Amino acid sequence: MLLLPLSSQAQNQGLATLSGQVLDSVTRAPLPFASVFLANTSRGTTTDAAGRYQLTGIALGQYELGVSYVGYRLYRQALRISGALTFNPAVAPAAQQLAEVVVRPDPNREANFQKFKELFLGSSTLARQCRLRNPDDVRVSYDPQQNVLSAIATRPLEVDNPALGYRLTFYQLDFKAEFGELSTLTLLSQVAFRELPGGSAGQQRRWAANRQKAYLGSLPHFLRSVYAGRVAEEGFEVRKLRRVVNRRRAATVERLRALDAAGGVGAGILSDSVRRILEQPPVMAYLFRPLLPPDSLRRAAPGPDGGRVWLRFHDLLAVTYGREKPDANYRLPGPNFTSLRPEKQESVLHLQLPEAEIQSFGALVVPLGSLSEDYWGFEKVGEMLPLDYEPPAVPVR
Repeated sequence: MLLLPLSSQAQNQGLATLSGQVLDSVTRAPLPFASVFLANTSRGTTTDAAGRYQLTGIALGQYELGVSYVGYRLYRQALRISGALTFNPAVAPAAQQLAEVVVRPDPNREANFQKFKELFLGSSTLARQCRLRNPDDVRVSYDPQQNVLSAIATRPLEVDNPALGYRLTFYQLDFKAEFGELSTLTLLSQVAFRELPGGSAGQQRRWAANRQKAYLGSLPHFLRSVYAGRVAEEGFEVRKLRRVVNRRRAATVERLRALDAAGGVGAGILSDSVRRILEQPPVMAYLFRPLLPPDSLRRAAPGPDGGRVWLRFHDLLAVTYGREKPDANYRLPGPNFTSLRPEKQESVLHLQLPEAEIQSFGALVVPLGSLSEDYWGFEKVGEMLPLDYEPPAVPVR
């Protein structure tokens, strides 16, 4: 199998350089040795003694610039990079008086923290090798009324992923897991990637192989293939999925609730026909067999930088990737499938906007423009790669 880098469009357009000087927003004095990075990429550096920085090899697109400096607020600024750019961030000092962090006794703290770790890092083979470097800085809380698990970090949270060879730094972590009929997980943070120090030649090869494995079939891989119009060539099968409320079951549930409120019949004397209706799923899913052509998933507009592409579809997408087996720890969700491991990576994609612009490197301009279920929902921090990751032209074995 020949693996082609899908973001070669950006290479053909040329790579950009971002440079400038980091300044104090009040005194306008330069800030030496500040951390400057493009969020969710491996493009980062430290300013010199005069506060100057330079980031090179940047694919054209929309980014968020981050600046971290002790005693100053985290700086965040959206930038569209379409060529060489000079930008001078002005970073604001933090408040002098920091509020004291009150840690209240919580008998369930350890259980809540372990649940956070599993949801945050994931439970895959790669995720189980990850390590939180400063776990004591994480504050986890659970609201039983809302059935919501939340977590914040009092300092940037660092995660080592020895399987992929990255150290990830999460700035201003805001994590929320909402459990319900349709559980959702939201992670808001600026993430900076750095290569783990050291690493022999053999370790570098293992990192390269694991990174390739994490990339193949992933959501960024899929988005890059949609951008390039190479969905089938890259190994994806895409079908339309529609979900509709089971109205017959919903009406039956409502009638039973009304009877119960009026002191009516108990569950023990329900008829067999009513029981059979209640055993049906509350939502019915219809999978359409024909494969969707690439043009039904995207809208493209030509332009001087290679054009722009938007992800656009109706209902839901059922996406199957068959060139890589699912992770050994993956099981189909739901109580009836706890021991069933599918043969292919199967995911469901929701579009939260009428259409969402895709960048050449496999990210949406609006990061929360889509939601994922099933296999893509299973992949979490343990499989996270920087946006500027490039798959090798020849597969690593």
